[in-house]
Amino acid sequence: MRHGDKINNLGRKKAHREALLANLSISLIEHKRIVTTLAKAKALRVFLEPLITKAKVNDTHNRRVVFSYLQNKEAVVELFGPVAEKIGGRPGGYTRIIKLGTRVGDNAEQALIELVDFNEVYGKTAAAKAEPAKRTRRGGKKAASAEAPAAAPAESTEEKSAE
Repeated sequence: MRHGDKINNLGRKKAHREALLANLSISLIEHKRIVTTLAKAKALRVFLEPLITKAKVNDTHNRRVVFSYLQNKEAVVELFGPVAEKIGGRPGGYTRIIKLGTRVGDNAEQALIELVDFNEVYGKTAAAKAEPAKRTRRGGKKAASAEAPAAAPAESTEEKSAE
């Protein structure tokens, strides 16, 4: 009986399951999004999010703890570098799982798991909506358009003189 056993074993022994989750984590950190089965994506989220939380504090101990899980130097450098910079202000929820339907071969449920802050589609819509709100009606548009043509010929003459 499995009373109170909340871990999804994914049909594997402990060592195989940990290797699978470590490899999926490395791929997700490297590519920022991967397609896998829904069960693996849900298990990966539980495995990876505490590691991303540890990456927010860049010290030797946290690097060694994360390396003990991943066993990949490049992934640890990427996680503590660009990934930690982007998620620094986020209090949690670093991954997003999107269901994709079923796989043709075995009818397994597919899912796309991605790092939330690295999705350009959602980021651009939020930035585009925020951008028009900052405009004022003080004639800044005319001044900016007057400066742009004056700056363009100066740049082209500098480029010609450099050649």
